[in-house]
Amino acid sequence: MTWFDESRLDDEQALAIADLRLRALAESGSRVRRELGAARDAVAEAVARREGAGRPRAVVAAGPDSRLLRVVLEPTCPVPFVAWPSPGLPGWVGSLDLVVVLAPQGADPGAASAVAEAGRRGAQVVVASPAASLVGEHASGRDTTLLPAETTDPLALAVVMLTFLDQVQLGPATDAEAVAAALDEVAVACSPYRDLAVNPAKSLAIALADTSPVVWGGSALAARAARRVAEELRRAMGRSAIAGDAEHLLPVLEAARVRDVFADPFDASAGSGQRGAGEARPGLLVLDDGDDAPLLVEQRRRLVEVADARGVRVEIVSSEGEAEMARYASLLLQGRYVAEYLRVGLVED
Repeated sequence: MTWFDESRLDDEQALAIADLRLRALAESGSRVRRELGAARDAVAEAVARREGAGRPRAVVAAGPDSRLLRVVLEPTCPVPFVAWPSPGLPGWVGSLDLVVVLAPQGADPGAASAVAEAGRRGAQVVVASPAASLVGEHASGRDTTLLPAETTDPLALAVVMLTFLDQVQLGPATDAEAVAAALDEVAVACSPYRDLAVNPAKSLAIALADTSPVVWGGSALAARAARRVAEELRRAMGRSAIAGDAEHLLPVLEAARVRDVFADPFDASAGSGQRGAGEARPGLLVLDDGDDAPLLVEQRRRLVEVADARGVRVEIVSSEGEAEMARYASLLLQGRYVAEYLRVGLVED
């Protein structure tokens, strides 16, 4: 039987077991700064290659990590933008196009083939990847620029690529230091050295420990963060955790039986309120990045209203700041801290 021991969240020995993972989370902001510093000259070279060339016909983001770039660029890119996570490239890509590739691990054969194919077709190519890797080895050619990666952090490399696209007027303004500062703020607030009373990530881990999390983010970037956080929660809890649009999550909340206030809280079969003994009830986790678009406000109101009516716990993670990427990074890191504290607190008899 697996159960959650919240005392472990302030236990030095239990936290020491997770020290490497917690340390990696705390270093998120420094990785952004490190990657930007390592790639500064290469970014300047890539920008210089675009000078005088005018706008490309289209921007193609290739590789499995292209989806984050799509979320950021689709609303603002002044030319057609295509995210292509599959191997290779679309058949129409040629010398008039710009191909960008994120390959944090550098070992993906599909990304390597996209880089090589783009070079053969004469497209300008900008690749963020470790130099000593499969992808990095293919990033050679007259019109190819390698932004050398020193870590395997997808977010840090995405910030570097967005910095380049900002400088060539193909993407929104990107303040890498604002992203790093937002990550640092989360690392301080959620540090393992801060106890339960003042640590939002530990408190949220306790709140979600006996639930099957249902994660919702309203804006495009918050929805992306919700999917990533749900993945982290599934790995940590070994239990269902889903993310999606409001219309997909509402049926899950509506299917929860109304909680019986007289049920024995220590009897899983009586207190779960779900079909089947011991089944965890859903818990609604809202990722709020401050987007107050009327449609998103209405969707959030409906989700919370249904959750309250069914006796489903509602938790809200918020992020402040002017920069979209900084808010996204903050939400994502808070969720990753919560997942790590869930992993620390869950024990088996």
